[in-house]
Amino acid sequence: MQPVIRQDPAPSRLRYRMQRLMLTPLFRRALHVGLPLTGIVLVTLVAFGTADRREAIADKVADIRQQIETRPEFMLGAMAIDGASTDVSDDIREVLSLDLPVSSFHIDLDAMKIAIRELPAVRDASLRVRSGGILQIDVTERVPVVIWRTRDGLELLDEDGIAVRAALFREDHADLPLVAGEGAERAVPQALQLLRAAGPLGTRLRGLVRVGERRWDVVLDRGQRILLPEEMPVQALERAIALDQAQDLLGRDVAVVDFRQSQRPTVRMGAPATDEWWKVREILLGTGRG
Repeated sequence: MQPVIRQDPAPSRLRYRMQRLMLTPLFRRALHVGLPLTGIVLVTLVAFGTADRREAIADKVADIRQQIETRPEFMLGAMAIDGASTDVSDDIREVLSLDLPVSSFHIDLDAMKIAIRELPAVRDASLRVRSGGILQIDVTERVPVVIWRTRDGLELLDEDGIAVRAALFREDHADLPLVAGEGAERAVPQALQLLRAAGPLGTRLRGLVRVGERRWDVVLDRGQRILLPEEMPVQALERAIALDQAQDLLGRDVAVVDFRQSQRPTVRMGAPATDEWWKVREILLGTGRG
């Protein structure tokens, strides 16, 4: 009976060293990461090794991109503008200058929104791509609330004093109140408060004039004016209207009602009343105007 020869369980010297090497973190990282990266680099160098190969690959990528971008679901064939008047719609189309049909990949919605919002008549705008290849533009226009008379003509202003557009004739906007004077566009919110307070004056109101870029004059028919103070002009106007309702002040021959000093309002008579006063004075005192 031959003796059984048992194999030595210890690994060979080479196998032992390989096992020890595999336990090294740096070697394992290099094997798992470095080896694939090296293969990718080698393949890339081979693929792009010559100018012809590089050009062929670039053309292929451009062709694939072109095929994707021009797919029907990505093409815009129409533009819809809601919330804008005809003139503003025309301005928007002119500003965007889109050559339809166009791929949605070739438009910048944010830049287009900024361009539309820069139009004077546009308060806000939103853009989105609708199904069916439609570029949807929703516009909120600025609404004119007053007409501003300047040296250069008439301007329509919104409630923030921003010019919406020019006006050719006052009669075309007879429903809007008139303001004038340097700096009037910067005080439109206050002007609107005064116009609301001047409601009892009715059709006698002709408009407001900004004086010295700091205060208002209320202009009435028959050449009458109410001079308002810089501070608390609405309250001063309400006092002037109350005085008129109590004593028919504005129904008399008065040229100016001065409320710039609200505690000491003064009245300036019209020319006929002044002449009549001088005549009475001459009769009573026996003196001339000199």
